[in-house]
Amino acid sequence: MFDSIRNNSKIWMGLLFLLVIPSFVLFGLDSYSRFEDKGAVVARVDGQKITKTEWDSAHQAEVDRIRVSMPNLDPKLLDSAEARYATLDRMVNERLIAIASEKQLLVTSDQRLARYLQQDPSIAGLRGADGKLDMERYRQLAASQGMTPEMLEARVRRDLSNQQVLAGLQGSVFATQRQADMALDAYLQRREIQVQRWVSAEFAAKVQVTNADLERYYQEQSERFRSVENVDLEFLVLDVAALQAKIELPEQDLKTYYEQNLERLGGQEQRRASHILVNAAKDLPAADKQKARAKAESLLAAVRKAPKTFAEVARKNSDDTGSASRGGDLDFFARGAMVKPFEDAAFALQKGDISDIVESDFGFHIIQLTDVKLPQAPSFESMRPQLEADLRKQQAQRQFAELAETFSNSVYEQSDSLSPVAERLKLTVQKAQGLTRTATPGAQGVMNNPKVLQAVFSEDALVKRRNTAAVEVAPNTLVSARVVNHRPAAVRPFDEVKADVRQLLIQSKSAELAKAEGQARLAAWKGEPAQANLGSAVTVSREQAQEQPQAVVQAALRADPAKLPALTGVDLGAQGYAVVRVNKIVPRPEMTAQQADQSRQQFARLWGQAESQAYLASLKSQFKVEILAEKPQKMMASAAVKP
Repeated sequence: MFDSIRNNSKIWMGLLFLLVIPSFVLFGLDSYSRFEDKGAVVARVDGQKITKTEWDSAHQAEVDRIRVSMPNLDPKLLDSAEARYATLDRMVNERLIAIASEKQLLVTSDQRLARYLQQDPSIAGLRGADGKLDMERYRQLAASQGMTPEMLEARVRRDLSNQQVLAGLQGSVFATQRQADMALDAYLQRREIQVQRWVSAEFAAKVQVTNADLERYYQEQSERFRSVENVDLEFLVLDVAALQAKIELPEQDLKTYYEQNLERLGGQEQRRASHILVNAAKDLPAADKQKARAKAESLLAAVRKAPKTFAEVARKNSDDTGSASRGGDLDFFARGAMVKPFEDAAFALQKGDISDIVESDFGFHIIQLTDVKLPQAPSFESMRPQLEADLRKQQAQRQFAELAETFSNSVYEQSDSLSPVAERLKLTVQKAQGLTRTATPGAQGVMNNPKVLQAVFSEDALVKRRNTAAVEVAPNTLVSARVVNHRPAAVRPFDEVKADVRQLLIQSKSAELAKAEGQARLAAWKGEPAQANLGSAVTVSREQAQEQPQAVVQAALRADPAKLPALTGVDLGAQGYAVVRVNKIVPRPEMTAQQADQSRQQFARLWGQAESQAYLASLKSQFKVEILAEKPQKMMASAAVKP
């Protein structure tokens, strides 16, 4: 089916493109204002509609999934225009594959479905020792995903059928080691270069500018001096911490709480005991167990006759080798540390007492209680700070649960001011200045929360100047804000940015001088290559830039290998200019057999992805796929890159 692709030499460059450029680019922000209507159609696949609501839901599910697996990822990346468009593209592909599966009559038999479900780890774990499926737990598993067992099985059947659309194509891909080596040799190629740079900053002293130059540059580059849209805010925070600070605790409440928790605060009673153990496993024959009991009773009679010999008897006769060497001593222990029959007997003894025979799963014990450590209850005064903190937290959490609904309703119902709810709930109106639409990386505070910023820059808050809805920014923390001053993005006055204009103009002219000097040297050296005065030779590649600018590395790799050594110039923009001499190609290190096999497998996967994308493109044409949402500019720019 794809012989034409295999025979096209451009596939090699396409594969390198797959290696260099990720499928999903997560940069930039866009509101997609064209589709404010939740019911608006954003794509069609074979006449089937995908609505804005479906798109939003799918993207939110994808964001939630990624946040679970990558909790430290910047939330702005997940809500970028590129990330949202990637979700829509995935939805289109999924819908396209489902339609192709149906049209091609690809079905999943009951036998294959059963085999898959039997092998699924999440379902296999629901089977009992007899191999039968626990249907109650199976229903719970399906319910956790919002489905019945029948719905779950139908979804699995559908997924298995859809997988057949691309499975045969991907599974048929075979790559030879020679093919893999050709692709990797091109991508990982190393070149020896020498570089001479002319840095813009070194030419700054030669630049002279007049006020007329500055004003002309300001007019030509006015967009560079545009301020960022920002707002000043008032906001309220309802959280447990704020409520705790306002709670007053009567002295009697503290004392009552102290008395109710005295046992917990003081710790547990501990006991120290020694024992003699005669082993008798649970499955020991009755006759042998009787012999063990008889031995234990004999030892009990001996230590009761002479209690002071308990330690010596334990050393010589106890089957507990860990404690026998210590005369049977087990040190101090609290409740829960020993098996229950032993614990019950030990905590029923008085200091110095010797127990009767105590039977446990280990055998027969003789216990002597040697010491008792009663809990030392801390004084009320020493515990006052902890008691106050505990009570305040408990009461604040109860208050938050009671006030959260009041807070949410009040900021909505009295949307023209935060003062009424602040007075009613005894909260402090706080202020923030200069907030922009995007959160500041690394900054703390509720006003840097993406959900709050989204609410603040909504039409209701920004244009109609209404309170935002209560936003939950953390557990037990609600925030509502109100815009008091909005400064749209605008070009700042010349007098305000004159110093910046001067700096940028000098940088621009310095870069021009550096470029002119570099180009003059390049022309001279091309005429007389022996006169070229360049730096020490270094070996660069896509993986190892050796601290060279990326533009220098790319220029070196673009040089025609048939015409080496070769001189080329590289415009570094604001950084200046560079002349690069590419001396030779440096072979990459020999691969081990394991590395070669891994490279071949990786190449085959990439080849399979390329053919899958080609097949999806043909399906999109066949089934008339139409995406109505505008593709972000940065994704279009990336797609236009020619490796």
